[in-house]
Amino acid sequence: MRLYEGSSPQFIKDTTLNQIAEKLKSAFFFHYRHNPSPQELNSWRNSLRAISQVFQFADLLDHGVILEYQLPMTSRRLDCLVTGRDKIQSDNAVIIELKQWDKCRPSDGDREVITPLGFSEKEVLHPSVQVGQYKTYLEDTHTAFYEGDNPVRLSACSYLHNYSFDQNDVLLEERFRDILLSYPLFSADDVESLASYLKEGLVQGNGFDD
Repeated sequence: MRLYEGSSPQFIKDTTLNQIAEKLKSAFFFHYRHNPSPQELNSWRNSLRAISQVFQFADLLDHGVILEYQLPMTSRRLDCLVTGRDKIQSDNAVIIELKQWDKCRPSDGDREVITPLGFSEKEVLHPSVQVGQYKTYLEDTHTAFYEGDNPVRLSACSYLHNYSFDQNDVLLEERFRDILLSYPLFSADDVESLASYLKEGLVQGNGFDD
């Protein structure tokens, strides 16, 4: 199940016209028979506008976009999945985990950090750990990523569009080095780097069938 699926130009238009959250809200109610929380609506408005701007900057204008995709047999949903082809015309997809975080601090857990969420602080998975789990699970459960001679190549990253890294930021600590290499993390200051990362696997577009 996914709450939204369309071309990247349509997605950009929906965010520019401030329609994306309402479209997701309608789809959410259709599937779950209740409305999303105000916090989730606000998250959609802010985070999807931010990633839409990255798509425009990167010229990702011939691609597919899936939002709020529910992982098979779970209640977990991917924020954004963008599809296209690389320079040798192989099918690719990139999971993008979107966060509104603006600060966090260390946790006692090996894979966790502490960040303000709502009206309190919570211990949560490091974004790269979280999106890495999503990637592994999707590769194991969806046939598009493991069947046939040329399965879709899947990558994953996180975009913290309100966040600026400190010199000794907890998110970049040595204990997270390996996971960051596999599932990179981009801040508000890394739009160009994020655009380059996305274009690497999606440069040829052709990611959406009408």
